Order: sequence, then structure tokens, then C-alpha cells
Amino acid sequence: MTEFIQELSDDQVELKNWVHGFAVDVIRPVAAEWDQREQTPWPVLEEAAKIGLYGFEILAEMSMNDPTGLSGPVLFEELFWGDAGIGMSILGSGLAAAGIAAAGTPQQVGEWVPQCYGSADDIKLGAFAASEPDAGSDVGGYRTRAIYDEATDEWVLNGTKSWITNGGIADVHVVVAVVDPDLGAKGQASFVVPPGTKGLSMGQKFSKHGIRASHTAEVVLDDVRIPGRCLLGSKEKLDARLARVREGKASDGQGAMQTFEATRPAVAAQAIGIARASYEYALQYAKEREAFGRPIIANQSIAFMLADMATEIDAARLLTHRASWLGKRKAFKNAEGSMAKLKAGRVAVWVTERSMQILGGYGYVTDHPVERWHRDAKIYDIFEGTEQIQQLVISRAISSMRIE
Repeated sequence: MTEFIQELSDDQVELKNWVHGFAVDVIRPVAAEWDQREQTPWPVLEEAAKIGLYGFEILAEMSMNDPTGLSGPVLFEELFWGDAGIGMSILGSGLAAAGIAAAGTPQQVGEWVPQCYGSADDIKLGAFAASEPDAGSDVGGYRTRAIYDEATDEWVLNGTKSWITNGGIADVHVVVAVVDPDLGAKGQASFVVPPGTKGLSMGQKFSKHGIRASHTAEVVLDDVRIPGRCLLGSKEKLDARLARVREGKASDGQGAMQTFEATRPAVAAQAIGIARASYEYALQYAKEREAFGRPIIANQSIAFMLADMATEIDAARLLTHRASWLGKRKAFKNAEGSMAKLKAGRVAVWVTERSMQILGGYGYVTDHPVERWHRDAKIYDIFEGTEQIQQLVISRAISSMRIE
């Protein structure tokens, strides 16, 4: 296999600078406000849509015309350097788009992905609904059911999804549901719930520790009826897959895990953006803050802390870029995507905590943004697979054994 070499193209450098400029000019000036309001930052989404930063076109461009796989991590790092909550609001619809792309036919992708975004004049939202109140990392524990009504060629969905980005306020919901309870995670399928479908409603909206500008809520499905064509893939392929599983043969996987696998390097890049923002702020503060007649960075205890922070961020970025590069080639060997997500989540939490320490009491108050970055960072040890789930995935990959 060709050796991985990190080198951004001129187009990727231009992308990096473009997104960074948006983060500086549009996101950062309002980040604290939307964190306090705990609401979707519609004005920022509108500005992002005007320049093409919110929409399926940019994701499609990166997916189809980027042989390196590095454009995504570059974009995500800069966006989340601006603010994680606002960044998640801009990227949240991409989870639904990824779910459609992972399981849908080309026709379904062409029909539904654009509807997850709308247009600059009429913004829409998408939501990917997988986790449930009693089953997050345990995808085999999902209880939301999808039953096929042959007489009407409709699927009937019932259940409750939890921790859903844009949940209940999205125009398009992609729902992972159980079609055969006896098969566990292998008995699931993904469905598109079109805009305005009766029976879908928002349950509890969560007030969160961090990424507060991103809407997170329950999605309640009460006898939701959707046309048969809203099954992602096709019923023929689903029936064939389920038959293979019942016979003890290998399946093609299932929607939730395919989506998580595709997005882990992107999530790692988001965490790196938060860590870098916090590190840069702490570095500048340490250069300017004086104690005992000299800048505090002149003290080894501070300087060495910053040196470790810079090293850990670079290490996490290299792992993330390698994972994206390997993912583009479908060349994972030792769960490199999970390695990147595990490392980046840990680094984000550790770096933001160290930044607060460097600022001392000022790091604990809202006058400085490091306390917000610290709150935002913690979710990267939890969502898209917890720290322990990443360790489980990696351990199984390196051992070729069933680790429990």
C-alpha cells in the first residue's frame, strides 16, 4: 500500500483559508451569544448557505473530487475552531445526508440529500435518528420498530429516538429501525421520514453542558406511515440480506454502523479544532500575562505544558488525516478511524483543561472563551461512539478476537 504522506493541495489550502475567514468574521463574534441562547443559530446558517458552506454541494465536491480524503478534516477543523455548537448546527444535516448516502440508492440520494439542506433562500434541516434512550453505543439494543404493511405498501414506524441533532425540527429525518428483532443489529434498516409526515414529533429538548448552539432532542414516532420507497436501499435487497443472516451467512452491515464509520475521522477533526482554538488562546495569554515581573510563559511549568499541548494536537491531526486518507481507499486495517476519534477526543478534553489551568481564575469565567471550549470538548469522549467503544473496536481489530 502506498505510504501516507500529509500534504495539502493548493485547493485544500484555499479551502482552509476560506473556512477560517468565515469562522473569524461570522462565527466567533456571535459564538458566546448562541451558546447562552441554546438555540439553532439561523442567521449564521443563512450566511453559510449564501457562500455555499451550508449545502450538499460542498460535501459532494469533497467526496467525489478529493482523492486524498483530507478536504473534510481541513474544513471541519477550521469550522470548529470557530465554535463547536455553531459548527455542529452547520454540519448537523450532514449526518442525515451521510445516512442516506450509506444505505440509499443513487435515486434516493439524488432525491433526499438536497432536501436535507434546501437552498440559500429556503434553508432546510436534516436529522439522523439512531440512538435511543436506553441504547446509544449498543446499536443492537434499538427498539424502534418498522413493520411493513403490504396492503398499502407502507412502513409503519413506532418508537423514541434520543440525543438527535436537529431532532424534531428537521425537515427530513433518517431513522434507523428494527425490522426483525430476532437478528439484533443485523435486523435493522434505515428509513427516510419525509417533511410533514404525521406521527413524528419532538420529545424532550435537551439543555446541554456544551455545543449548546446545536439543537438536540428526542424524536417520537407514533404510527408514522411512510411510503415503501422511503426504505433506504430496496425491499428486495433488504429481504435478501435478512435471508442471508438467518442462514448464518455474512450480511452487508447495517445503516447506523456504516454512518458512524464514515463520520469518525470528521468527528476527530472537529475535536482538534476545539483543542487548537483553546491552545492558541492559552499560548497568547501566556505571552501577555505577567507575574513576578515576567510573562508566565517564561516559566517552565507553563512553557512545557504548552509544548505538550502543541505536540498532542499535531499527533491527533496526523492520526485523523491518515484515517481520512485510508478511509478514502477503504484500507482500514486496525480501526484507524476509531484510533483518530479516540485520540482526538482525549486531546480536546485534556488541552482545554490545561488552557483553563494556564488562565487560572480567568479560565473559569465566561469573560474568556476557554471555559466554553472546555464544555464543548467533553462530548467528543461520548458521542459517535464513546471512548470505551473506540477502545473496543480497536482491540477487536488488532486481535481479530471477540473482545467483550
